[in-house]
Amino acid sequence: MLKKNVLSIAVVTAAMSLAACNDTETVADPVEPEVTTEEVVVVDPVVEAEPMVEAEPMAETDVVGTQTIGEMAASNEDLTILTAALQAAGLDTMLMADDKYTVFAPTDEAFAALLTKLDMTKEELLADEATLKSVLPYHVVPMVVTASDIPYGTDIETANGQAFMISEDNVITDASGNTANIVGTDMMATNGVVHVIDTVLLPK
Repeated sequence: MLKKNVLSIAVVTAAMSLAACNDTETVADPVEPEVTTEEVVVVDPVVEAEPMVEAEPMAETDVVGTQTIGEMAASNEDLTILTAALQAAGLDTMLMADDKYTVFAPTDEAFAALLTKLDMTKEELLADEATLKSVLPYHVVPMVVTASDIPYGTDIETANGQAFMISEDNVITDASGNTANIVGTDMMATNGVVHVIDTVLLPK
């Protein structure tokens, strides 16, 4: 009987000990570490903008000269005989006026060829006012006609009252059937334009 009591007490004691252990020993659930999802922002390196450079204003094309036709001819070393002839005929002032003209200006070589053809000296030509007043206005058109505006194949009325014609090759055929080449164009003046030719034009 004593044995049974001792055994029962031992069993009860063991059971109580086991229960105490179960009460004190707690198994903590594993705690997962917090996962932070921070957004990574990639910042481009700051590039300083280059300072803007202002463009220089474009220069306007000077399509109008600073001299009159008469002044331009007087200052051109290849047009000395033309200048002298204009002065001898009293026509130089006309080409210094405000009216607009186109002049087909013969060079000194062109006048030299004419003098040989006519068997005259320069002095004799300059003294022949009647001839000069007929021939020189035949080189003048009373309007501005630039190279791009030349009416090829059409009669062009001159200040002389007679006309001449210009081909697409820039060859002038005058009223006497002679031809002259346009060797320089668009010399702009305040009162018109000058085209240089290599032969003196002759009216009928």
